[in-house]
Amino acid sequence: MEAIVLAGGFGTRLRQVVPDLPKPMAPIAGKPFLEILLSALARKGFTRVILSLGFMSEKIVAHFGNSYGGMDLVHEVEAKPLGTGGAIRAAMARCMSDHVFIFNGDTYLDLEVDVLESLWQTAHRPVIVVREVPDTARFGRVEMRDGRVIAFLEKGLAGPGLINAGCYVLPKNALDAFPLGQPFSIETEFFVESLQRIRFDGFVTHGRFIDIGVPEDYALAQTELAGL
Repeated sequence: MEAIVLAGGFGTRLRQVVPDLPKPMAPIAGKPFLEILLSALARKGFTRVILSLGFMSEKIVAHFGNSYGGMDLVHEVEAKPLGTGGAIRAAMARCMSDHVFIFNGDTYLDLEVDVLESLWQTAHRPVIVVREVPDTARFGRVEMRDGRVIAFLEKGLAGPGLINAGCYVLPKNALDAFPLGQPFSIETEFFVESLQRIRFDGFVTHGRFIDIGVPEDYALAQTELAGL
C-alpha cells in the first residue's frame, strides 16, 4: 500500500510553540511527530510513502532520508505553496499503485486501514474519512446519507456531528484534470465542486484522532501519544 503525507504547511498556529521546526517535526514526548505518524503507517502495512514537503523541507529530508521503518520514502518538494489539492496532485504523479491513502502530517489518526483497503478493493470509489466529534464548530461538518458524502457545511456549526478527518483514499488519476503546479484546495475545488457528479463514499473512523496544529491539542498530544 502507498500513502501521501501532507507535510508542507507553514504551521502558523503552532509557530509560537515550535518556531524553528516545520510543524510535522514538532516534538511529542521527545520524538518528532512525523516519526510517530510514519511508525504507525509502517505497522499498518504501508510500504511506500510520498512526503509532500514545502516549508523547511530540508529538515525533514535530512532527518528521514529515503527510508523509514522498512518503507520507501519519496520527497516531493513544492517550489511554491500549492494548497492541499496542488500538493496532492504533485505527489500523485509519483505514485506507483492505482490508489493512494492521503494523510495530514499534523494529525494522528489511528485509521482502520485494513477495513478501508477492503472497501476500496470492493468498490474502487474515492473515500473521505470522517470522524464523529462532540462539537464540529472548529472543523466544519460533513453530512452523509446511505454511506455517501452529500454536503460539506462551514465552520461555526456547534454540536456533535461528523467532520472531515483530513484523510482520503483516492484513485491515482483523481486529480488529473488539474494542471501540475497549480495551487488549489482539494476540499473546496475538488470535493465540494464534484459532489454532484462523483460519488464519494464516507468512512466513519473510530480511531484516536488528535490534530497537533493548534497549541492546546499539541499539549494534549504530549501525554496522549507518549510511548508510540
